[in-house]
Amino acid sequence: MALYHIGQVVQLKKAHPCGSDKWQIIRVGMDFRIKCMTCGRSVLIPRTRFERRVKQIIADDA
Repeated sequence: MALYHIGQVVQLKKAHPCGSDKWQIIRVGMDFRIKCMTCGRSVLIPRTRFERRVKQIIADDA
């Protein structure tokens, strides 16, 4: 189990409709708020779904 925190950039298994698969973590808790690095759209997804979809951690800003 990986430890996620605000500011990390992660790569998800599926791409966003804009074409990017890189997201920055904005909020951590039972739900994760992540922001697309290309178009700036933010989405709120449950922790379990987020953890299943993460492919790798790209950058660690904290």
